[in-house]
Amino acid sequence: MITMVVFDLDDTLYDEIEYCKSGFRAVAEFLAEPPGAPPSEHIFCALWEQFATGNRTKIFNAALDELEISYDDKRIGELVNVYRSHIPNIKLPRDSRNVLCELGEKYTQALLTDGFLPAQKLKVQSLGIEKYFKCIVYTEQLGREFWKPSPAGFEKIIENLKARPENMVYIADNEKKDFIAPNKLGFLTIQLIRPAGIHTSIRNQSGAKSRFVIHKISQLTALLDKL
Repeated sequence: MITMVVFDLDDTLYDEIEYCKSGFRAVAEFLAEPPGAPPSEHIFCALWEQFATGNRTKIFNAALDELEISYDDKRIGELVNVYRSHIPNIKLPRDSRNVLCELGEKYTQALLTDGFLPAQKLKVQSLGIEKYFKCIVYTEQLGREFWKPSPAGFEKIIENLKARPENMVYIADNEKKDFIAPNKLGFLTIQLIRPAGIHTSIRNQSGAKSRFVIHKISQLTALLDKL
């Protein structure tokens, strides 16, 4: 019997692409401050074009090269810090809020999320979702080596809430890393594939796939009711 629902954050409760846009706008505004710099909207467009065409590792370098803005490693580090520490302009979608409210009446809810700690905490605060969860685990607090697919975050929730894995379900988006540990621990796992999701890669490994797949978070309540 399912008594606890554990959620992933990015691309599960909201579209992570909205956070990316917010971060690039913050970086663009930062870069536009010096006299003679290009307008922030022009800088944002260069950053977004890099992201939209698949660049995930050298976005700032490539965009600054295109804009003919000089930089060094220290400057890139500053931009990364601006991105990670900005207050994100993101909102919790109505369907996610409805599901959190509905499930909160039936189940204990928890949140487990990877990512750089200040950024993840700012996301949670901006979305206004702390109140829905009895336990929030930021795997960065355990150590970067304990990001998923490590089981450490899941074990922390089990320990904190004195729960049994067979009574728990984990909802997340990324097949490459999200379901390996909870599957091994005995969780029920559900993949949510959002239309705007960033992570679409699959992992051809035993135990990497979720047990169920849904395409709208609004389908989650009905699915759990059937289990």
